[in-house]
Amino acid sequence: MKATVDPDICIGCGLCADTCPGVYRMEEDKAVAYVDAVAKDQEECARKGAQECPVEAIKIA
Repeated sequence: MKATVDPDICIGCGLCADTCPGVYRMEEDKAVAYVDAVAKDQEECARKGAQECPVEAIKIA
C-alpha cells in the first residue's frame, strides 16, 4: 500500500499528520507521505488520515 499527498490540493491543515504521524508529516505548509510503502501496522491509520483530509488531497493505492 502506498499513500501520496497532492501538494497542489493540500491546504496544510495537518489532520493527516495528527492522525497518522507514522505515515504523514508536515513539511513547511504542506503535508507529505514520507514512507515509500505503508507498513501493515500503519495501513488503517493511513486510511483514516486520508479520509479526514477535508480537500481529498491524499490518495491510497
